[in-house]
Amino acid sequence: MIIRKLFAVLRNDGVTELFKYAYYWLFPQRSRHYGEYRQLIQSGIGLEIGGPSRIFGSRGCIPVYADAMQIDNCNFGSATVWESSIEVGRTFKFNRDKEAGRQYVAEASDLHNIASATYDFLISSHCIEHLANPLRGLAEWIRVLKPGGMMVLIFPDKARTFDHRRPVTTLSHLLEDFDADMGEDDMTHLEEVLELHDFQRSPGVGDTEEFRQRSLHNIENRCLHHHVFDTDLAVEISNHMGLEIAAVEHFHPFHIAVTATKPNSHCD
Repeated sequence: MIIRKLFAVLRNDGVTELFKYAYYWLFPQRSRHYGEYRQLIQSGIGLEIGGPSRIFGSRGCIPVYADAMQIDNCNFGSATVWESSIEVGRTFKFNRDKEAGRQYVAEASDLHNIASATYDFLISSHCIEHLANPLRGLAEWIRVLKPGGMMVLIFPDKARTFDHRRPVTTLSHLLEDFDADMGEDDMTHLEEVLELHDFQRSPGVGDTEEFRQRSLHNIENRCLHHHVFDTDLAVEISNHMGLEIAAVEHFHPFHIAVTATKPNSHCD
């Protein structure tokens, strides 16, 4: 997979970006702000939405898995493109040397089986773009987080992904989806995705027809990017949801990391 990715980087971005990608593969970036909340990760109990995620691994930019005492997980189904089999219970192995966390199978925007103010921290990497209703998802994630708890959200920077031809989603559009109680079966953006997806930046996705068929079955696989993010939108929606942003960082090749806290006065 890494060889195919390197060839794709060379083809799309040239030799300079190829060396940059290889360098960061060998010498991973680290968050400059992770030390500020590392103690909370070490002593608290966390929840990951989606994943498991390389960026949170021991070689990742934000090595939460190596430090966490316990991390539970939520995924949308019992099998995903990223994880072939998911079993409810104490089965989430975020670190081979630690006890498995609890695995939930539920929509990211409907965590009704988790009580409010349960977790000390919440992490999610490249999940929010797969939600048809991101604000409803964020509302749920904030609800299950304790007041003063930490949230680390990783957004894809559209300028560096196969979405680079698509327009950035507006906050007003996300608000309309929230007010309409948009469900995860929404296909509003399908034609835009099919027209503007850059196949050269997504090696292994197949040809146009294969991609179309996969997208048409999105409710089963959740591969579709409903919405498109840049740094401004990531910050805008975090502020809109009442989070207190502690840091905004960028990691190669296309990660926007927003670290924020849930205010003690936040009402669920």
